[in-house]
Amino acid sequence: MKKYVMYSVLLILLTGLVLVAGCSRGGESIPPDTLRYALEQEPSTLDPAKSSTLPESTVELAVFEGLTRLNAKDVPEPAVAKSWTISPDGLTYTFYLRPEATWSDGKPVTAHDFEYAWKRALNPEVAANNAFMLYALKNGEAYNTEKAQADDVGVKAVDDHTLVVTLESPAPYFLGLTAFHAYYPVREDIVSKAPDTWATSAATLIGNGPFKLVKWQHSAELQFVKNENYWDAVAVKLKAMEWPISESQSTRLTLVEGGAADIMVEPPVADQERLTKLGLFKVAPSLGTYYYVFNVTAPPFDNPLVRKAFSMVIDRKVIVDTIVHGGKTPAYAFVPPGLTDESTGQDFRAEGGNLVAYNVAEAKKLLAEAGYGPNKPLPTVTILYNTNEMHKAIAEAVQAIWQNELGATVELQNQETKVFMANREEGHYQVARASWIGDYADPQTFLDVFYDSANDAQYHSEAYNALIDRIHNTTDVKLRNELMHEAERMIFDDTVVMPIYFTTTPYVARDTIGGYFWSSLGTIEFKHAFRK
Repeated sequence: MKKYVMYSVLLILLTGLVLVAGCSRGGESIPPDTLRYALEQEPSTLDPAKSSTLPESTVELAVFEGLTRLNAKDVPEPAVAKSWTISPDGLTYTFYLRPEATWSDGKPVTAHDFEYAWKRALNPEVAANNAFMLYALKNGEAYNTEKAQADDVGVKAVDDHTLVVTLESPAPYFLGLTAFHAYYPVREDIVSKAPDTWATSAATLIGNGPFKLVKWQHSAELQFVKNENYWDAVAVKLKAMEWPISESQSTRLTLVEGGAADIMVEPPVADQERLTKLGLFKVAPSLGTYYYVFNVTAPPFDNPLVRKAFSMVIDRKVIVDTIVHGGKTPAYAFVPPGLTDESTGQDFRAEGGNLVAYNVAEAKKLLAEAGYGPNKPLPTVTILYNTNEMHKAIAEAVQAIWQNELGATVELQNQETKVFMANREEGHYQVARASWIGDYADPQTFLDVFYDSANDAQYHSEAYNALIDRIHNTTDVKLRNELMHEAERMIFDDTVVMPIYFTTTPYVARDTIGGYFWSSLGTIEFKHAFRK
């Protein structure tokens, strides 16, 4: 046994050395103008209309750019659009594009590229994951649901450098939306040549951002070079970036500590205290919620009483204090703190209060009321999660709680992220881990998650949809915030989600790099990054 353990340890050490050596190119020194980021997941696609994870968004932020770009305070600043005007009623935005904006192959970026990209994302035949993000456009939802034509959508290229956008209703957060990846431009000539694969290979991906993707070794590494054709290339200090890919937190940390990477996100909890003493551990704010989502059509979670019972037995504080750490806080609602109620100036979460409680006795009563007990045991429950040390630890804790407190038989199933996301979106699960980071700084970005029929929970509520429609269409700020509180309460009345904690972004960074920043929306910006 001892010999086997020693052999295993040796094998692990050798594997680590191979990883480090491979990423540092066999001991060859890394140029001073190169940055290495350990990416936490293989992108399924870099199509801005279809991507759905933060790692994908982070890659896209490096290679694409929208009309605006968020600064370190998450305020939208001019990007491809050098300026804009807004009509007095807040419905019409006229964007004036930079004539010097070009694609990485040197062709001009035009207003027509934006019009094409936005209408493509809304095209029902494309079935883009992010179509709902463009519902702010006049007739955007109508076109996506086949109730209008593409020409009816409120986006029009007047000429190569003028884009006129008409909204369905005033949206004070719209400029922030134009920095989101669903609003990036894409080229029709590039997409039409390979509609299904153009965004899955470095050879066919053409962007307009500060960097150009030149190599994509799937599930292994991404390589970038500075995009010399970028309109603001003078502000980009790095000449290249190398991003090794691993879903393992431990492997990514090994890469940083071994010198094969400069920065990584979500280090293992067990290492955080040690990393803090070394000055490597840092925490950035994040506007997000980690939660479990119930498939409301899958027994036993087709019964809201069962869903509520399973949620009420979770001691969120214990999970955060013993497993999660990283400055995160227990979540007793869905919309996180950090968003201001425009009508009162108060924090939206503080006003809304807690919407779920920890109450084991009440949970058992609800389960009995649902008809489950000694004579009718619960069916076996399977928790679905994507492969990751943290997700596994939380799933094991939830499994133990549900078994001990409710007498349920609970199994765990982990899957590679791409497969996991597909199964969750298609409803092939009972209960699954999930997280949502805001796409813009407004509670609506969280409430829209369960709008209409296209949501992972398979939640189809006409009452909820009608409430969200009122939120979308009202211009009364006070009423809008009241409706958003009502919508969040409805999610918990129906117990669609089981929140666990409000997120932060813990990361490890070597002090040899600077100029980067994390957005509270979850992406990391390297446009101004440099090696010290």
